[in-house]
Amino acid sequence: MFRHKTNAEEAAPLVDQQLRIKSQPAVRAKSAQKSVAREYTEALLVALLLAFFIRSFIVQAFKIPSGSMLPTLQIGDHILVNKFLYGLRLPYPFEKMVVQWGQPARGDVVVFIYPRDRTKDFIKRVVAVAGDVVEIRHKQVYINGAKVDDPHATFVDDGREIPGPRDNFGPVTIPPHHLFAMGDNRDRSHDGRFWGFVDLDDVKGKAFLIYWSWDGQDRWVRWERLGELIR
Repeated sequence: MFRHKTNAEEAAPLVDQQLRIKSQPAVRAKSAQKSVAREYTEALLVALLLAFFIRSFIVQAFKIPSGSMLPTLQIGDHILVNKFLYGLRLPYPFEKMVVQWGQPARGDVVVFIYPRDRTKDFIKRVVAVAGDVVEIRHKQVYINGAKVDDPHATFVDDGREIPGPRDNFGPVTIPPHHLFAMGDNRDRSHDGRFWGFVDLDDVKGKAFLIYWSWDGQDRWVRWERLGELIR
């Protein structure tokens, strides 16, 4: 014999179906939330990797802490350095050039690892390159016997000379794969006259732009220096 379903039995499937229908939007919303969170996470990771790649191999920011490059660079200048111009070098802790397709030229303002303390970076202007004979007589620079008048150089001691290599240096020949660098503020720069040559493998890049400048004494932005090219 056939048994007729009771009202309760007929209602049970309807209740289950209604519960499933009601729960579907919640499931979809939860899934959408997970999808959005995943997208943000992936975007953040990509941005971090891109920033790391750019900083390690393309462009890096540096801050000028001293006046050794006055008037070209002032204390508080924040600069960008092109790390890709001379070649491809591995970042810290390797700090090694793996592929080189260019070399610094005379007049380039470069950032390099300080030869006497590899935890420090210096910034100076290239004065002589491999094979050049450099000599300084009474503060005047001579390259390969020819007098060099650098328009960027400045002197603050009014022509006074002091004993040592600051005012009289060389002549010396720059060895292969090295350069000789000096600060533009010639009387107030601790540079190649005191510690020698820079290995090309230690050159991190060429400075090319001032993107920010803060005057620590007046506690004010040097607006006129923002965006200035470094020459």
